Amino acid sequence: MKILVCISNVPDTTSKINFTEGDTKFDTNGVQFVINPNDEFGLTRAMWFKEKQGATVHIATVGDASVEPTMRKALAIGADEGVRINAAPADGFFVAQQLAEVVKNGGYDLVIAGRESIDYNGGMVPGMLATLLDMNFVNTCISLEVDGTNATAIREIDGGKEKIATSLPLVVGGQKGLVEESDLRIPNMRGIMMARKKALNVIEPITATNGTTDVKFDKPAPKGAVKLVDTVDELVDLLHNEAKAI
Repeated sequence: MKILVCISNVPDTTSKINFTEGDTKFDTNGVQFVINPNDEFGLTRAMWFKEKQGATVHIATVGDASVEPTMRKALAIGADEGVRINAAPADGFFVAQQLAEVVKNGGYDLVIAGRESIDYNGGMVPGMLATLLDMNFVNTCISLEVDGTNATAIREIDGGKEKIATSLPLVVGGQKGLVEESDLRIPNMRGIMMARKKALNVIEPITATNGTTDVKFDKPAPKGAVKLVDTVDELVDLLHNEAKAI
């Protein structure tokens, strides 16, 4: 089985976010980037298939040279090879088209992507990718087993879970639950040294369409002042007369 894990390079959630050029561009100065958490769950599951079933695991990212440290971390975790599409990830449709070309040329049986990235939270790429490739698709996936060309997946739905039987080739939009957080891997020294020798292939993007354009970003409004109360009676009075909540 040949697996492609799609990796997004996203800001660490502890980073302070700012925008430039009239709030139209994200300011990357001083921002620490990491593997998108939903993608990291998928990568860890792919490593299980590699170790238990002998699968080959490749990673792919759309981005410039600045994303390579994140890709090297994924290689240090255990992926065999990386592909970087040398283009700015302008929007979800553009990214899906670039990744679809990699999948077509690579002959992958299973494509694992995060259900969404934590920067823009678009949640579009896995579904678009499956459509472009005409592959089966399971989104919000929290469990995945593969036996030959048959796959069994569990996904979250409103109010519960759904168990699905499907077949390869398959695109999965993974998330927390695909593996446990305790199973996520931190690269060790041996993995880091080996990652330096693994192939990280850079390819140029195909001509593709941007479906959307960023117009402006707005940060959330600052939180208001907190009012401390000493007694229950005072709290009830404020909720009734000031907040009009009761």
